[in-house]
Amino acid sequence: MDGDTLYSIGDLARRTGLTVKAIRFYSDLGIVPPTDRSPAGYRRYGIDAVARLDLVRTLRDLGLDLSTIRKVVDREISLPEVAAAHAEALAVQIRTLRLRRAVLTAVAERGSSPEEMELMHKLAKLSEDERRRLIGDFLDTVFGGLDATARFAGIRSSMTPELPDNPEAEQVEAWVELAELSQDPDFRASVRRMVEHHAAEHAQGDTTTLRRDSTAMVRDHAGPALAAGIDPASPQADPVVAAVTARYAYVFDCPDDVDLRRRLLTRLETANDPRRELYFRLLAVINGWPAPESLVPVFDWFIRALRARMPEE
Repeated sequence: MDGDTLYSIGDLARRTGLTVKAIRFYSDLGIVPPTDRSPAGYRRYGIDAVARLDLVRTLRDLGLDLSTIRKVVDREISLPEVAAAHAEALAVQIRTLRLRRAVLTAVAERGSSPEEMELMHKLAKLSEDERRRLIGDFLDTVFGGLDATARFAGIRSSMTPELPDNPEAEQVEAWVELAELSQDPDFRASVRRMVEHHAAEHAQGDTTTLRRDSTAMVRDHAGPALAAGIDPASPQADPVVAAVTARYAYVFDCPDDVDLRRRLLTRLETANDPRRELYFRLLAVINGWPAPESLVPVFDWFIRALRARMPEE
């Protein structure tokens, strides 16, 4: 059966594996029209009908609608164009399904309430532009009005979450938690104070000296003391506190006195907000970065050591 041979619907069914009913349906829609009819009025098809039916079955398996399939087989639109458009549509569907799966996984693991699940779903399905606006509002509150130097632009960039198109469940959960945290007015105010302290330190420091902020100073000096098990209230902690306050006074060209130590204590207590560390831990999960070093134990140790050497008010 080749060349000019005509096929019945039954012949096509045997050659293609489709049912007679399906072939008749496609024929009625004009997707696989008959070439001729027998004297008894039965439909007859040419060899090209086999190729058309194979293409129709493949496109249907890929999820294309019948209207589009008809245009493809009739060459009203090209197959590459249809494939590209359909692939993009599937990519959107896949991203949506992955987000839904991630939200449901997070809900199951956290034992979330219906209200929390609704919020998670709402935040997770925000578009990229909507997510940027939400975080942008938070960062504008934190950095707004400060000197727009490259340094602060870099800090702002380092605090920006970028949820990938195909996030894992833990990334969606982290994004939702970070989004909620960023809308907390008290947290916003706390981060704003940290940034203001940072700006003030770098405005007052000696520009000819390699300036290192108080966070780095404390980490470098108090970290080894904490690791060595030194009691922050013991005499063994005296040189650690003295080294940090002396360095702080030198960098910012001011006396190492009670006022300086109070200022340093305020700076560290503000920076030691556990929500700050939570934000950066969530940020690392969302952006696929290594987990940040926890400075809470070091800060706690040094704050206790510094307080123990402050005069009572």
